[in-house]
Amino acid sequence: MFDRLQKPFLTVETGEAYQPIRLAYTLHQPEKLIQTLESLRCMKKNPTPNSWSWYWADECGDLRFESVNSYHRNPEFPLRLATITLRDGKIFVNLTSFKRACLAVPFFHRLLDKEVLTIKAADFINKVFSLDERLPHGFAELFKEEELDRILHQRLEEFHQVQERVEAAPSVDDALSLLSKYTQSETKKRLPYAERYSFEIREEDDLDVVFLAFYIYLRGRELVAIKRWFCQVGYASSESTEYTLAQVFGEMGIDLID
Repeated sequence: MFDRLQKPFLTVETGEAYQPIRLAYTLHQPEKLIQTLESLRCMKKNPTPNSWSWYWADECGDLRFESVNSYHRNPEFPLRLATITLRDGKIFVNLTSFKRACLAVPFFHRLLDKEVLTIKAADFINKVFSLDERLPHGFAELFKEEELDRILHQRLEEFHQVQERVEAAPSVDDALSLLSKYTQSETKKRLPYAERYSFEIREEDDLDVVFLAFYIYLRGRELVAIKRWFCQVGYASSESTEYTLAQVFGEMGIDLID
């Protein structure tokens, strides 16, 4: 335990924990997408076909990171934030931290409307890595489609079962008791190594709320991973969510995405 406390986890250049995450989009208009990407100065075409790099410069130069005191930006050598790949009728945005993903989702939504592409999911890792740990070789090694779908559908099925029981409860107290037991059970569960966050955006949804909910969810997962790295094995996702909500909505320590 002492060795772990003395050993920092791996971080990216802008200070966040290194946690690979992949955004998946359904692509409706490939020509429009390619035309837009190739018109942006913050994008650079890669040698690999149908692949681009997204840099922290020009159109996205005002994106804000909280932990950048030790990082000095060089306009001549901008930091690469993500790689973007078009494959099998889908677009994948591969990033190395949750914060970058939370900034990427609204950025690309404003850039390309739903007629061009639609965000479907974010696949991510529920751990942080040591400085000398073997890192995954490519995102395909990390994310197994069948396993991610299985975990997501199992979680949704359990939620719907509880929802039905709550709606059929004979009293409000019974309903609250069922919800409390479900919440306590969920927070004690061991998080899977890889997990999927599914987007279901409707016409009437407030997009600012959708993006904020995504941030709160991922920030909570990041905190759990960091706390457990420092041997706080009992730290629950409910604690991380409460802490994040206090950050976002509290009078002090506000950490909103602009």
